[in-house]
Amino acid sequence: MSETIELQGRVWQARELEQIRQWVAARLGWSRYRLSRELCQGWNWVRPNGQLADMAARSFLNKLHQRGVLQLPPCRRASPNRMKHRRLERVQLDSSPVVGELSQLGALQLYEVSRDPDQRAVFETLLATEHYLGYRSPVGENLKYLLCTQQDRPVAAWLFGAAAWRCESRDRWIGWNDQERAAGLSRLTNNTRFLIPRWVRVAGLASWGWSRVSRRLVEDWRSKYGHGIELVETFVDRSRFHGGAYAASNWIEVGLTQGRSRGDREHQIQVSKKAVFLYPLSRQARQRLCS
Repeated sequence: MSETIELQGRVWQARELEQIRQWVAARLGWSRYRLSRELCQGWNWVRPNGQLADMAARSFLNKLHQRGVLQLPPCRRASPNRMKHRRLERVQLDSSPVVGELSQLGALQLYEVSRDPDQRAVFETLLATEHYLGYRSPVGENLKYLLCTQQDRPVAAWLFGAAAWRCESRDRWIGWNDQERAAGLSRLTNNTRFLIPRWVRVAGLASWGWSRVSRRLVEDWRSKYGHGIELVETFVDRSRFHGGAYAASNWIEVGLTQGRSRGDREHQIQVSKKAVFLYPLSRQARQRLCS
């Protein structure tokens, strides 16, 4: 084994990969589930809240298996990830027009809904039916926000999840190297979905809503996952949108993506290049991410 491989945000040397291969080969009777948990315990691979990062370890082992680096035992049962197999429960939404000035909406309430089944159903239905990319349950750390009127009508939604492993313009703006990126990636989040439903026409709603979300993100993330975040990223498809809502909310445009998808290991899948926008959650964001 003579090649290095980049996985899980870091470069693995050939000797490290060989050690992992031998470790797995010596445990032929173990399940993939047991292998991933033992790997976490051996490496002290835990999340900031103290839980084993066994899903990340299992993903790592599966990727090595797919690349032929090692041989995993056959799957014995479906993934225990309940979010992967959960069916989306759609609810009826009121799509009558909401048009006017921001002041006419009255007091708006912002909810983080990931742990509220009723509000989460509204959030998921809204994105599944109204967002051009649809909705799939996010894997890993995430937050879901709904902005609602006093009558509990949703007028905007934001979904935050895992940041991209690598983004040249983002990484250049931060100023970090590969080691710093691997250590700091958990302190970034990607605004994977932002939606104002088609029946809502209220000037200034996007920037007003984002100002409320941005004030809550750090503490909500810390409360749920045991660590804070420093920077938010998002990618805007310029063939569909001009990014005005992000520009009006003081996001920083730093460049374009390379036109490849997250899963494009062979650099063959071409997708639309997207504008990269960043939003630091503090004035010290860059310094903290490089420390």
